[in-house]
Amino acid sequence: MNEIVFSGSPLNRLDARRRDPEWIALQLTEDATRILPVWKLNPLVRSDEPRLAWATPAILDGHEGDPPVFLGVVDDRAHFAFDISRSDAPLDEYGWEGVAHFPDLRAAAATMSGDDAAISAQARHLVDWHSRHGFCPGCGAKTQSRDAGWSRRCIECSAEHFPRTDPVVIMLVTDGDRCLLGRQRGWPGNMYSALAGFVEGGETLEEAVARETDEEAGIAVENIEYIVSQPWPFPASLMMGCRARATSTTIEIDSHELEHADWFTRDEAKAALAGPTDRLMVPPPFAIAHVLLKRWVDEG
Repeated sequence: MNEIVFSGSPLNRLDARRRDPEWIALQLTEDATRILPVWKLNPLVRSDEPRLAWATPAILDGHEGDPPVFLGVVDDRAHFAFDISRSDAPLDEYGWEGVAHFPDLRAAAATMSGDDAAISAQARHLVDWHSRHGFCPGCGAKTQSRDAGWSRRCIECSAEHFPRTDPVVIMLVTDGDRCLLGRQRGWPGNMYSALAGFVEGGETLEEAVARETDEEAGIAVENIEYIVSQPWPFPASLMMGCRARATSTTIEIDSHELEHADWFTRDEAKAALAGPTDRLMVPPPFAIAHVLLKRWVDEG
């Protein structure tokens, strides 16, 4: 599995091809083409092993509404995602009962291959965007899918709309051999994670890191650096992992944002990465917070 789960898709997105309606239509007649059914934003997964379950274009017979979304090509085979959320009982309707199911993607990502997780993230992101953009935000008229699902156009004012990604900073703040972690209400057990927040208009990543750390925990930081990013399709974020050094250490949490925050030693983090301890449970390996923690622990 890729270290950064939901990244590393093997599919070539072929921007020029997805703008060619004749080529797209041809792919949807090919028996080799793969269609990934998505129901309630979760992909179809085989029941006998943690792999995506693909359908053929025959699944589109009699379909009315938005066409499937083009995901890309690998080994000369086109791949699409198809939203079947209109079905109340898709396993029965399509004959998949006992053969496949629609598990929560967060849970499924922990066991499926890195390639399948990345394809699932792309499919979920696009299907969700289409489900929420059926009407133009400018004039309120209906929009239609275009460019094989990579844009929508208003039928009245002709405004074009494109899938969006919301930038989020997630930062591991350190003070020597200690790191700052926080928890939100409702999290299981004693789970803590790196602080995070959306990048606001008119600010850089570095400014967002400093602002969010101060707002959530009352900690000032410096030496902010970008480390690694992760697509996070819940619903449409790009998590940008950063590191920062604390210049103050007294924690004053914003109770609206966090239930608690604390400093944890490198040894405590190392132990928690191996499994929950009496004091600390950390996010699972598919979360970027886990990656940031592990890289910092390994440096020690």
